[in-house]
Amino acid sequence: MSRHRALRTKVRRGIATWPVAIVGLVALLVLGWLGWSWVGGVVERRTAAQAGDCDEGEALLRIASTPSVAEAVKQAAEAWSRQRPVVYDHCILIEVQSIDSEVVLQGLTQGWDTAELGERPHAWVTDSMLWANRLGAQDAALLGGAPQSIATSPVLLALHQDRAQAVQSGSGFRWTDLPDLTAAADGWGRFGHPEWGRFTVAMPDPATNAATAMAVQSALAGASPEGKGPVTTEMLALDPVKSTMSRLSSARPEQTPATTWEAMKLLADDTAANAAGFSAVPVSEVELYRHNTGKDGGTPPSQPLYGVAAGGPTPIADFPFVPLAGDWVGEAEVRAAQAFREFLHEPDQQKILAAAGLRVDATTERPKPSPGVRWAAVTDALAPADANTTQQISAAWATAGNGQVVTVLVDTSKSMDEPGGEGRSRLDWVKQALSGQVNRSVSGSLGLWEFSRELDGDKPYRQLVPTGPVADRRQALLDGVAALRPRSATQLYTSVLAVHEKARAEYQDGKRNRVVVITGGANDGGLAFEELTSRLASAGPGKDIAISFIALGPDAERAPLAELARSTGGTVSVVEDGRGVDAALGQLLSAA
Repeated sequence: MSRHRALRTKVRRGIATWPVAIVGLVALLVLGWLGWSWVGGVVERRTAAQAGDCDEGEALLRIASTPSVAEAVKQAAEAWSRQRPVVYDHCILIEVQSIDSEVVLQGLTQGWDTAELGERPHAWVTDSMLWANRLGAQDAALLGGAPQSIATSPVLLALHQDRAQAVQSGSGFRWTDLPDLTAAADGWGRFGHPEWGRFTVAMPDPATNAATAMAVQSALAGASPEGKGPVTTEMLALDPVKSTMSRLSSARPEQTPATTWEAMKLLADDTAANAAGFSAVPVSEVELYRHNTGKDGGTPPSQPLYGVAAGGPTPIADFPFVPLAGDWVGEAEVRAAQAFREFLHEPDQQKILAAAGLRVDATTERPKPSPGVRWAAVTDALAPADANTTQQISAAWATAGNGQVVTVLVDTSKSMDEPGGEGRSRLDWVKQALSGQVNRSVSGSLGLWEFSRELDGDKPYRQLVPTGPVADRRQALLDGVAALRPRSATQLYTSVLAVHEKARAEYQDGKRNRVVVITGGANDGGLAFEELTSRLASAGPGKDIAISFIALGPDAERAPLAELARSTGGTVSVVEDGRGVDAALGQLLSAA
């Protein structure tokens, strides 16, 4: 039976098979081609949807980064570039440049030097929101969006090993202890070493050194209701807080370095006790790590400095990514900056930041070796002051050393009666800002003038309070501010010359002499701009007086104001309405 079945099979297979095979092969080829075309179409459409085919060509995203994180940001940028990002139909190229934050701020607000720095950046990675706050105070229009932190670093006190061990083995310290600790003649006695004398702490200018600024905030935070911040502008006017600020300032070493980096280097090179003039300096953890390992561009010290975490709320440097705005920032750059910021928050990029010595949520891994850095856990963070208060703290610090002589010239023309926000006039906001400065000033000298037209006979200006020590004329200054009221025209240039000449006649050697002009309108009569600049140029050297401006609203002539400021060493701050005057004034008074 089986043979018969086999025979039948053989008989049926006797039919030729090659035409069937050919037909089958052709069918498979057709189906394969259709399948491949379909898959290819899907991939192509998906790629096109994601990439947009770069129809608009290439766009370069420029990032300015503070040096302490620049290398890590560059590594992340390289990883992003390998993904061939396409944003808004542009193939995105990315460039990261390491630039000090002070240079970036000055360039963005006072004129970018392309020959020295290259083209202006589209985004900025800095070490603290303090810089973003300063940028917003000088010209909020330059902020392209809300800054977002990409990593953090706690602020420590850096000392030599033996002194760090003495502090840690003793009763410890809190930042709120600094005023008493640094004021005592035998401050080291608290830690069992009275023979070491004073406990001296270098405090580089908080307007340009984030670690100092955060340490000062922490020292003042004890006056807040919960003792851990945030510090407020109202607190800064309280006598105990002003006393704390005064004692901290007066305890500064005579030769305080200008930067945290210089202070660390000087302290590390110090082979004799207190030969540097100080025994400690506030630093961010990442700054200390980079210094001790030579990653800051220097040579690793033979003996590393040691970081000590203070008790109580810990001040934190928050490393924000700051999107910028301006006529050089297009839509492609805006969206690319947003995309790169999101990329920096991905786990792999967060690990790159952690390997650079920063703290991130994605990992607890720390770089090794890390001499002098313990990476202690942060259990209680300081609540930071708001954007305006940070400017006022720096301004109060600047006046606390009795080193500023400031004459304020206020526009009282009819332009100052225009709406300034929240139902108040521009002048109302100016008066509030000036009164706040008078109340918060710890020391220093201040004077008040106003200008409009025919305020003193045919003169368009009038001195309301002569420039002198704030402590001696605080009430007179408050009364003078309260008496300001809108009048008529804006004879700016004649008034600026008069105040400048008076300031030169009363110049105080060894102090920062400056004129601050608050104006909301264009010059209307009187001295011409060319004559003013000629008169200022002929004043002669030896008594440099910076003239700075706060330009309020769109009517102030910003170009000539900027030229005047540059020629005298001053600055121009731009505020859209009266609500920005307080922060702008605080920032201006804190600037060197």
